[in-house]
Amino acid sequence: MFDGIGFMELLLIGILGLVVLGPERLPIAVRSVTGWIRALKRMANSVKDELEQELKIDQLHADLKKAESKGLSGLSPELQESIDQLKKAAASVNRPYKVEDTSPVTPAKPTEPSAPVAEAKSSEVTSESSSTPK
Repeated sequence: MFDGIGFMELLLIGILGLVVLGPERLPIAVRSVTGWIRALKRMANSVKDELEQELKIDQLHADLKKAESKGLSGLSPELQESIDQLKKAAASVNRPYKVEDTSPVTPAKPTEPSAPVAEAKSSEVTSESSSTPK
């Protein structure tokens, strides 16, 4: 990790950190610096992985163009392998989600209101019509 820094340089940095920060704050500073280093490593690894994935996609795309130009017959083994990988990827993307085969639930048809509800509604209508002046 520290290719250009030897033991003497690390010892000098440690002594300077101890003098400048003091023994109380030095462990906290070391923890925060190591946290930053870990975060940078994670970020660098994620960028590297994304670049590798993009390069692989570009390579597969180039192989597909070569295969199409040859008419998809008499392909070299590596081109055939690329085509197979692309077919598998396409099948996994195009495959619909598995849906449980359940019988469809039909909504209940609205029924006529029951007698008490109908009577309450009719009594409201008659009371409103009787309260309105004619």
